Parts: sequence; C-alpha cells; structure tokens
Amino acid sequence: MDGMDEPLIPKHGGYRNLKSYQVAQLVFDLTVRFCNKYISRKDRTHDQMVQAARSGYQNIAEGSQVSGTSKKLEMNLTNVARASLEELRGDYEGFLRTRGLPQWDRNDPRRQHLIDSRPKTADDVARWVKDMSGRSGLCGQGGRDNPTATQSMSSTLSTSSTDTLYREYSANAALALIAVACALLDRQLRSLAVTFETEGGFSERLHRHRTNKRSNP
Repeated sequence: MDGMDEPLIPKHGGYRNLKSYQVAQLVFDLTVRFCNKYISRKDRTHDQMVQAARSGYQNIAEGSQVSGTSKKLEMNLTNVARASLEELRGDYEGFLRTRGLPQWDRNDPRRQHLIDSRPKTADDVARWVKDMSGRSGLCGQGGRDNPTATQSMSSTLSTSSTDTLYREYSANAALALIAVACALLDRQLRSLAVTFETEGGFSERLHRHRTNKRSNP
C-alpha cells in the first residue's frame, strides 16, 4: 500500500460484529446462568468459570480496540481470550466427569444440532436444552413409539432424572459453543499473524509515513 494512501491509524474496534465475540459473549451469558443454577457460590469454581468466560469475550473486545496502534497487543489479547475459553472448557469437562455425566463426542449429532439452530441468547440455549433433554428422556422410556408415554412425561420422569439430563445437556451445549468460539479465534489469530507478517504494525506504518513525507515534501 502506498504510504500516502495508508492511514497511520487504520480502522479498528467493531468487535461487536466479530463472530468470535458474539459466540464468546453467548458463552459468558450461558456460563453465568449455568453456574448460578448448578454450582454453589461458595465453590471457588463458580467464580473461576464466570471470570474465565468474561475474560474470553472481554479480551476479544480489548484486542479489537487496541488494534489500531498495536497489532502485537491485539494478537496477545486475542490469544488470552483463546486461553481463557480453553480453561473454561476444562471446567465444564470437569463438571461432567466428577458427576459421572457423559461428555459428548465431538461428532455427536446433538452438538451439530445446537450449532445449526444458531442460538443468539442464553434463553435460546435453555429452550434447546429443555426440548432435547425432554426428547432424550422420552426415548429412554420408549416414548418415541409410545403416545401414552409422551402424554405422561411429567409423571414418568422423576424430578431428579430430569435435572440430571438438564445438567448433562447444559454442560455439553456450553462445550459445543466453546468449541465454536475457539475455532473462530484460531482462525482469527492465523489471520492476524499473516497481516502482521506482511504489513507490520504501527511502527512500520509510522516509518513508511515518515519515509514518504521526506520523499514527497
């Protein structure tokens, strides 16, 4: 790019339009709801999970804001966001493992079903969990081919078994969305690295501007 046409401080911010930010923010909202419902506030894991989720989307925003003057810092903050979500992934996996609940395989069709439903809010995810766990409970009792079982779901499914399904589906739904956010951030980091390698950062732009100004007084 010609030094006269290249802006010294390029357009930056706009993080709310980043898909990685949108999904990471959804993960945060979902995690707050999940922790408040299933993890005691006295348990340190509660605050750790919420803070990890917050770090995920907030560092994407901060990285976007500083991108105009520091590509290195943008990459660093984006990487912090990625690491925070990886930490959060471990906490959800630990929740399932320590409670004897199954962690869905990455190729489990339920994960793709959630992703394909394109949830925008924690309420969207909650509705998906309620619907899918209800289907699972019915199928477990032969409800798919039994209209009577369908009509009496509330009476045949115990409160404890329904709650267990909700825990399983909620945690696995969060893991599916975390996987999406991490994949988006991996792609974002690769793109940032290529841009930095080919165009440099603020220091390189400043040098080009100064050089061009001396050449074209």
